[in-house]
Amino acid sequence: MPVNELKSFLDSRKTKYVTISHSLAYTAQEIAASAHIHGRDLAKTVIVKIDGEMAMAVLPASRKLDLKRLQKATGARKVELAEEKEFQDRFPGCALGAMPPFGNLYDMPVYMDKSLTEDERIAFNACSHTELIQMEYGDFQNLVKPKIASLAGV
Repeated sequence: MPVNELKSFLDSRKTKYVTISHSLAYTAQEIAASAHIHGRDLAKTVIVKIDGEMAMAVLPASRKLDLKRLQKATGARKVELAEEKEFQDRFPGCALGAMPPFGNLYDMPVYMDKSLTEDERIAFNACSHTELIQMEYGDFQNLVKPKIASLAGV
């Protein structure tokens, strides 16, 4: 899903958003700095396997995913990070590592760290390493319906 398709999806649901262009950056912390957004206010998407099924874990850019917390939240027997080769074809038109946290568009469940629900807005990669989308958290919640849990470690 290229960024234009993501924007079309948001537009079709009459969702207000802004796009933020930034210089080329790859890590979530670099992106936050380039876009002048605090790392805790930028959501990063981590692809995981929960009992062998792909899922998205979404957490602040400044934090790391705690797999044990995710396992506890899901009740799964096994939770692990997915390897890029396992999911690269699931996001056509998206730069690897720049997947937006819209698992509903990719047939994947979304698990979100509860700290991201505390802000009025959420910002995330928009399929590229040079563009973000920022929108109201309530709109994001209504569109994606993520499962909320404490997922982030230090």
